[in-house]
Amino acid sequence: MYKKLFLTITVLTTGLTANAQTLATDYKGTSNVNPISSCVFCADPTAIDYKGRLYVYGTNDHQQFIKNGKKGSNGYGNIKSLVVFSTDDMVNWTFHGTIDVGKVCGGWCGQSWAPSAVWRTTDKGVDEFFIYFANGGGSVGVIKSTTSPVGPFKSPNSQAMIRHGMAGVDPCNWVFDPGAVIDENGVGWIAFGGGDPQSTGSKLWPGNSRIAKLKSSMTAVDGKAVNMPAPYLFEASELNIMDGKFVYTYNTSWSDRNDWSKFTKRNGQPAPSTCSMCYMVSDNPLDPESWEYRGEYVANPGSFGFGSGNNHTHLQKFEGNYYLFYHSSMLEQSMKTGASGFRSIGVNKATVNESTQKIGKVTMSKTGISAIKKLNPYELQQAETMSTSGGISYEDFTNITKVTSINTLGNDASKNLQVKMAAGAWTFLRGVDFGETGASKFTLNAKGTGTLEIRLASKTAKAAATVDFSSTTISEHTVELDPTLFTGVKSVYFVFSKATNVQFDSWQFFEPQPNSIQVPYALPEKPANTPMFDLNGRRMDKQSYGRGIYIRNGKKVIVN
Repeated sequence: MYKKLFLTITVLTTGLTANAQTLATDYKGTSNVNPISSCVFCADPTAIDYKGRLYVYGTNDHQQFIKNGKKGSNGYGNIKSLVVFSTDDMVNWTFHGTIDVGKVCGGWCGQSWAPSAVWRTTDKGVDEFFIYFANGGGSVGVIKSTTSPVGPFKSPNSQAMIRHGMAGVDPCNWVFDPGAVIDENGVGWIAFGGGDPQSTGSKLWPGNSRIAKLKSSMTAVDGKAVNMPAPYLFEASELNIMDGKFVYTYNTSWSDRNDWSKFTKRNGQPAPSTCSMCYMVSDNPLDPESWEYRGEYVANPGSFGFGSGNNHTHLQKFEGNYYLFYHSSMLEQSMKTGASGFRSIGVNKATVNESTQKIGKVTMSKTGISAIKKLNPYELQQAETMSTSGGISYEDFTNITKVTSINTLGNDASKNLQVKMAAGAWTFLRGVDFGETGASKFTLNAKGTGTLEIRLASKTAKAAATVDFSSTTISEHTVELDPTLFTGVKSVYFVFSKATNVQFDSWQFFEPQPNSIQVPYALPEKPANTPMFDLNGRRMDKQSYGRGIYIRNGKKVIVN
């Protein structure tokens, strides 16, 4: 049995003064939870709850931002990938990279916007993950993974799944913005559509909303699509199931509401505000007459001071509570680059009565929500996990070109990203629980030459510990700590006061051991210098290897 001992670096604890270097700008604010990313523009959120972790997918606005040279307006035409984030506490988010949908699907795919994700376990015990996306405004595609929520993904079809000319689709101006759900019987459904009113339609009844049943494969439509009577529909379809009933949400148009009185089944609801999110409920989705309009549940972001662009939401239940994911211009407003139309994803708590399918009004805010659990510093944590940051970037974070050296699962979203750190760059983690005993050691996994200062409570505080490091590969750099400084629940800042070609990979704290010797892991196989990952693409804590299947250098490793 192989055991590896830490190389311990000189003990450095409190009493060190914070360096006078200029810290990178904080565009999000350490007191704010929204947006979920402080440096990646993304929009049109969707999410799945998988094994106690929430995975959020969105349109990769940042791909267009980079293509534009970080200026100008968002034209969406160069967006061919989706972003992936995940969390288990709702305040610290892990960036998993992007899914290059254009590469996965091949020549027929021009864009990938507005994803909708679902997952299921088959009769054979296989977990399947499906992401439906808008191929521009003209069709809807689907990609599938049987490995993990972050891929690798493949295209099950040689063309878009929903297209003009298919039964029940036309006339529909924009065949896009899919919203998928799996009902209580295991049957898949998908809603889609949008655009200005048809020639036979009106402002009140544009005639562009559609819903269809999916075949058992989840990758093809089963029968004819049906038009839903969605007043003022414009875009942003999504579906939920509550107590056996279908809940359809959508974004309304910018048109006037002068003909609202013509809607006789409005259930006493006032006319929705422009470009707001509304919902309808049905227990028989293919019967247009069964849909009941329920009203508006969140206004346009402009109503809250976060830009007056479009709206797109996803209602998600996670750990017993409902949350509303949306996009706005929060980050763009803070960055003030002069660019416009680049959105960012936020989340606020929602009040939902499942038995009556009532969605309470939601208010968008920067402060967002509270953590639902504490972060465990004694588990190996990825550098890409953070609440906010300043001055960071991700290695090849657009992920358009495969980088074999760091692509561990053969798919962009599953690669073990590193965070590039410059002098003055920093990351912040909220609600880190060190417990009563406290931490006695800290390990930084990084390469390059620099100085990491661990600061508590504030990014400008004196360093509670310092790691001086220099290596040409991702290596472990360890310091001993004063446990009295690292007890209880803390705000933790990783500040790189010095950094030359630094790539920050991961980190971990350790509690005192009775024999004062740290033994991070023991492998029941020949040791290797390269890291191992689980099938979700997360780098493994070296204390937690057990029996199972892992990934090393892009290949499966079976540990018995």
